[in-house]
Amino acid sequence: MSTYSAPIDDMQFVVKELIGLEQISSLPGCEEATPDLVDALLEEAGKFATGVLDPLNWPGDQHGATLSDGVVTAAPGFPKAYGQFCEAGWGALANDPEFGGQGLPHVVSALTSEMWNAACMSFALCPMLTSGAVHAIKRHGSHEQQAMYLPKLVSGKWAGTMNLTEPQAGSDLSAVRTRAVPQGDHYLIHGTKIFITWGEHNMAENIVHLVLARTPDAPEGVKGISLFIVPKFLVNADGSLGERNDVKCVSIEHKLGIHGSPTCVMAYGDADGAIGYLVGEENRGLHQMFTMMNFARLEVGIEGVAIADRAYQRAVEFSKQRVQGREAGAKKGDRVTIIQHPDVKRMLMSMKAHTEAMRAIAVQASAYLDVALHHPDAAERARNQNLFDLLTPVVKGWCTEQSIQIASLGVQIHGGMGFVEETGAAQYLRDARITTLYEGTTGIQANDLMGRKIAYERGATARALIDEMRSLDSELAKVAGHSVLATIRRSFGDAVASLSTSVDWMVDTYPHNIKAASAGAVPLLNLFGVVSGGWLMARAALIAKQCIDDNVKNYDFYSAKLATARFYCEHILPLAQVYKAQIVSGADSVLTLEEMQF
Repeated sequence: MSTYSAPIDDMQFVVKELIGLEQISSLPGCEEATPDLVDALLEEAGKFATGVLDPLNWPGDQHGATLSDGVVTAAPGFPKAYGQFCEAGWGALANDPEFGGQGLPHVVSALTSEMWNAACMSFALCPMLTSGAVHAIKRHGSHEQQAMYLPKLVSGKWAGTMNLTEPQAGSDLSAVRTRAVPQGDHYLIHGTKIFITWGEHNMAENIVHLVLARTPDAPEGVKGISLFIVPKFLVNADGSLGERNDVKCVSIEHKLGIHGSPTCVMAYGDADGAIGYLVGEENRGLHQMFTMMNFARLEVGIEGVAIADRAYQRAVEFSKQRVQGREAGAKKGDRVTIIQHPDVKRMLMSMKAHTEAMRAIAVQASAYLDVALHHPDAAERARNQNLFDLLTPVVKGWCTEQSIQIASLGVQIHGGMGFVEETGAAQYLRDARITTLYEGTTGIQANDLMGRKIAYERGATARALIDEMRSLDSELAKVAGHSVLATIRRSFGDAVASLSTSVDWMVDTYPHNIKAASAGAVPLLNLFGVVSGGWLMARAALIAKQCIDDNVKNYDFYSAKLATARFYCEHILPLAQVYKAQIVSGADSVLTLEEMQF
């Protein structure tokens, strides 16, 4: 099997040249993120991903996690790697230095997160959820809760989870039934949660569960949900671990993929009640949980980027080694490796172009988040928060949907060998499949984009982003004599026009015909993904052209970037017109049939 190699050249290009690291490192609190530090950090992270995590991926998939008497044992090698991960401080990169973090910006941690997930997604899910718990407690927890839990969570000595889903509720959190009964300074939690990733394991000393539940007098629906900290082991006043709490794993799921990551059914309060501590105010749990969920949505989108890149790397290596057939049109001569065949090159170019665009979108969203968190001007913070909120469902929804298609192309390039587990290509397809379901399905992300992020604010942030995209045209016009950039300019201009028309239609239609609008929600999300990717690839093409003109080092990289951007604009951006047609003209055909006609 091939070995994962972090795409450091492209990562450095995206964070330093495309997004602009100097703008991020000029923010208060981000000054340490210098180019030299980022280069060194990415190099070391790449070594860790390749040397420590990648060797766990295949064995973890084959062996999986196991459950015995309520104890989940991680796949062989996982606990040791987790200890190394924590000792090196990888889980603390973007966390607050007050609690032991390194305070680096999210544009950096997004790239290391991609490495962890590409090397071994099952492993990476554990520290990702811990980081989400850190974000929620830091923003909404009391000073006492922060002091008690955050240093141990940031260090990785304790792990964190997110407990939302219940058997009868699924994604509908208004149907949550888990009970929280007040008793003195705490609550007693009773209920069952399902699909809890890394809900029980033997890698950390303690597990801090963040649990949604209802107090006795809570109103119905989502307005009656509260958030509670429920530790696996109770914590004494001095920070030491006390007795085992009344929470246990009763089963783990047998899944299509991510076998190394235990997905648990958690029982709270089977005996006297699990002791939990209220976070913030009662009935504010959904708002508080969204802090964790939005972080997780960004991270799941990055999982999509990671799996796509890993599938691409394996397909490239296989296609350079697999000898089959002669060159197109040749009746004689030696057989060639399949990478010489035009259709294989087409598939590889699609994988490469999509993945590079996806990476750029994820880091751009992370840059908006960094500015929203650190910029000294309140108006600028708010503007970037809105842009981050707009792109979050796009990163989560579009990048994960593409990861499935890219992993599927990887299997296709392997041919019949791709359908055989031992080649490894199939694992990426199996693992990628969960990403469109995690933290809300693609339809949920699309409805969020359509409703909260566009319709409710009459398209203000969406149009601001479109204006920013359109401003690129003046730069492209300056190099109109360059045939590749002229092609990119035409294709990109048409795609932005399709996006603008679709946003206007959605803003006008949503208030009076929400069913018609909803029929086009996923096409709108796909349209945003395709055009956002085209915007960043067009910017990348401009940078690459200038670097080539200036005879900078790494000519092969920049010429490949220019060619990849051209492919994206010729083969992927034209989908914008298709999505626009689905949005503005396709609702009737979606809604025509009655239930009995299916």
